[in-house]
Amino acid sequence: MFQKILIANRGEIACRVIRAARRMGIATVAVHSEADRRARHVELADEAFLLGPPTPRLSYLDIDRVVAACRATGAEAVHPGYGFLSENEAFVRRLDAEGIAFIGPPAAAIAAMGDKIASKRLAREAGVNVIPGVDAPIESARRAVEIAREVGYPVMIKASAGGGGKGLRIARDDAEVAEAFEACRAEAAGAFGDDRVFVEKFIERPRHIEIQVLADSFGATIHLGERECSIQRRHQKVIEEAPSPFLDEPTRAAMGEQAVALARAVGYRSAGTVEFVVAADRSFYFLEMNTRLQVEHPVTEMVTGLDLVELMIRVAAGEPLGMTQADVRRDGWAIECRVNAEDPFRNFLPSTGRLVRYIPPEERPGAVRVDTGVVEGDEISIYYDSMIAKLIVHGATRDQAAARMHAALDAFLVRGVSTNLAFQAALTRHPRFLSGDIDTGFIAEEYPDGFHPSALPHDDPIIPVAVAAYARRRYIQRAVGTSGQLQGHARRVSDDWVVVLPDARYELGIALEDGGCRIVHDGKVHRLRADWKLGDPLLKGTWDGEPIRVQVERLGLKYRVVHRGARLDAMVMTARAAELLAVMPEKPPPDLSKLLRSPMPGLLVEVAATVGQPVRAGETLAVVEAMKMRNVLKADHDAVVAELLVEPGASLVVDQPILRFE
Repeated sequence: MFQKILIANRGEIACRVIRAARRMGIATVAVHSEADRRARHVELADEAFLLGPPTPRLSYLDIDRVVAACRATGAEAVHPGYGFLSENEAFVRRLDAEGIAFIGPPAAAIAAMGDKIASKRLAREAGVNVIPGVDAPIESARRAVEIAREVGYPVMIKASAGGGGKGLRIARDDAEVAEAFEACRAEAAGAFGDDRVFVEKFIERPRHIEIQVLADSFGATIHLGERECSIQRRHQKVIEEAPSPFLDEPTRAAMGEQAVALARAVGYRSAGTVEFVVAADRSFYFLEMNTRLQVEHPVTEMVTGLDLVELMIRVAAGEPLGMTQADVRRDGWAIECRVNAEDPFRNFLPSTGRLVRYIPPEERPGAVRVDTGVVEGDEISIYYDSMIAKLIVHGATRDQAAARMHAALDAFLVRGVSTNLAFQAALTRHPRFLSGDIDTGFIAEEYPDGFHPSALPHDDPIIPVAVAAYARRRYIQRAVGTSGQLQGHARRVSDDWVVVLPDARYELGIALEDGGCRIVHDGKVHRLRADWKLGDPLLKGTWDGEPIRVQVERLGLKYRVVHRGARLDAMVMTARAAELLAVMPEKPPPDLSKLLRSPMPGLLVEVAATVGQPVRAGETLAVVEAMKMRNVLKADHDAVVAELLVEPGASLVVDQPILRFE
């Protein structure tokens, strides 16, 4: 067994590998960029090595620097995590040449599966179902149209070296094929340096289901069942679960057998994933093979009880798997939600800044797990991926797992940056998700105009309203009990209160009791029970006997309550105060139409306008970059530029003005 391994990654996956290595008694080396000097993975590891500047190509993607780190620290092996160098054939060959073990598959397997055209040929030869189409590179738009007619519409135009949704278009007629062909070639050439594209049949309402495989150096190859990864946004997975609510046992067994056959055909070793697209009739077709650990591996670990990272390390050290297919057991159901630093109400633009508060839900072995790479006070950088944590739950049934996910999302508190927690709460409570009626078009179909606060109607709004009133009543009670007050002028506190929201108001009675309060609304009596302390951002208790977790904060005169993804900013006052508030004049919002503002925090990489320049609606004015995303800002009306407020190269905060119009 290795004495010391280096983790060529950062964030939550680096922390995940370190935990497994520590359990095995293996020393760890963390590599980091200048931006990650104080990152959690650096603190957790036994040693740390500085790679270079924050830009990934000058640090985490620099093969020479990673190899130098191995030499300087004496690391015998490298675990690449996912992303960065995890599927880089040249990196594996370099490690082989240096006598450093790679905790992953052989270079030849990475090369074979990294080319989508070559991988389809290998899959077909191994007896794996492949989607109808032509897997040879296509040289012209005319030929692409001919093939599309033969295969039958709709079709997919795909870049051979594509990934992450880049170099992918769906076409439903000849004109769309011709347009998609040119667009995919240009996009693939720019993103991957490889403009080869091919055409295949597009499966309507497809599911994305993948099989986890494991193989050792002694010829043993097994699968650990499937993961359902159909809920995606822009081809990026959002929620994963194991097993799939759609597969039956015969289909599950057939997919597993084909995944194992493909792994054997390419001489695979270590953990890998064979991805399939599954049609409504449960016919399935090979999509691609990911020759690395997947982001969503924890759901497989939760249902099988196996530690995939530990198994990868043992296989790389020359140990046999020590199990057969018959030894694999699946127990219960697991669901994973990715928690990203992005604003779902601003079209999921990245959000950066300091984690002012970061309180993940309490972990419970076998029930709730949080894989994260941050702690409270950390900075979310503009240079890297937006994922800050993975929330994983397990239950005996899918319904129980979903209920645990709802409770865990309610208890996940993040302040300082925007997150997609509200979006995840909405998705996991959606009737289609709860019924298992999902496919890769689920998000686009259910939220065609994006995600808005209106998509989070609370099914029992009296709960957050009552929590706001309870918090206010507790603060008032503390103020009344303050010593040294003038005799005869004590405040008389009524039980009648009004909770005012931007679009509604609630009249209720609230009487404090030991361990909670009694709420009366519309003639109904409710009981809120909670051991809550003033200032605690999370209230845990029961509402009419049912467990609840509600986030509550005092913000000046308002109380912010977050429950089931919905956020309420409530003012709690007496009936007389509410009456006076109703006749107060409203302050008009400031006129921002003459400003171009940054929609997200990031780096201003380009300003395409000059002072005095007339611009027309639709013209590009500036480009802001953050978390691998370039956002082009365009004029929404004809105007003349009056003033440039920041220079290219400046770091922007959200809504910061970039230029002013006349």
